[in-house]
Amino acid sequence: MKRTCAKRHEVIAVGKHMSDRILVTGGGGFLGSHVVKQLLEMGRQVRTTARDPETAEFLKEFGDVEIVKMELLDLDSIRVAVVDCEEVIHCAAPLYINAKNTQKNVVDPSIIGTKNLVKALTNSSVKRIVHTSSVAAIRSTNYQDGRIFTTDDWCDDATLKTNPYGLAKAGAEKVMRKWIEESDIRLITIHPSILFGKPLHPRHLEGSMSYMKHFLKGPPFVLNLHINFVDVEDTARAHIAALEKGVNGNRYLIHSGGMWMQEIGNHLAKVIPKRKWARRRLPNIFAYFFAIIHPKLSLRMLRDNLGTRVDYDASAQFDLIENVKSVEDIIEDTMRGLLS
Repeated sequence: MKRTCAKRHEVIAVGKHMSDRILVTGGGGFLGSHVVKQLLEMGRQVRTTARDPETAEFLKEFGDVEIVKMELLDLDSIRVAVVDCEEVIHCAAPLYINAKNTQKNVVDPSIIGTKNLVKALTNSSVKRIVHTSSVAAIRSTNYQDGRIFTTDDWCDDATLKTNPYGLAKAGAEKVMRKWIEESDIRLITIHPSILFGKPLHPRHLEGSMSYMKHFLKGPPFVLNLHINFVDVEDTARAHIAALEKGVNGNRYLIHSGGMWMQEIGNHLAKVIPKRKWARRRLPNIFAYFFAIIHPKLSLRMLRDNLGTRVDYDASAQFDLIENVKSVEDIIEDTMRGLLS
């Protein structure tokens, strides 16, 4: 899936005819911060949101950005945020994968928050919206090993017990799409796989970056897990390009490829040989015992994922961006960033 012929300034050209002010929700997050940074580098006038604006103050290092307080469960705060904006890149979303109350902490903030967002957008000045979804809204909870998912697929079999994150992401997207049927607003949804890349703030070391932190601070072995991922900067570029290049109503998978955890360890040993990296694969039976004491692993997660893999047909992403970074380069660049 790697193309290398295009230049990195393509996104700047995309923004020439856009309106001045753009709203980026969740700008303090891992993806949102890269979207804000790239827009500021393009000379765009950016307003971004955060539940606690102080957590997004670091964005001012990249340019003159307006930071406003917004909570997805507070409709009035969303209405204030969208005022005088014609374009929205909606990155804000909760990510509490290990939450005990999945209805309250995972599903409700995503689905109710999206319902509030569309209420605020109704009769607003917004004309274009790029909605951050996930491969979780596409990949079914139950699947055959080796399956390749496309944007025609939906995660329709998720439940609170089996896959609350997939339930939340698919549900939120359906709310957005149902509303857009009766609106003139242009909608594009972006579905990245797991995000790796350069963190712009220490708070970004949690979440998806926990996989890479395993190789720095985790035990000296790896699990028999296959990880699909993409570079966060490429994903941010795709969001910005989608404002004009994306086909109205389309879903775009943003994905570079996948590697087994053992392959990641082997690659790190090759490109950064001065350190010792976890490369010994733990037998599956011992992995289940390990999950009992590990706060971020569950028996169900291992049962569903050990030794299995899926892939995604992300060929349409090249309609938005070129020069998508290879999985090998992503792993090396991410780790060098963590070590610096």
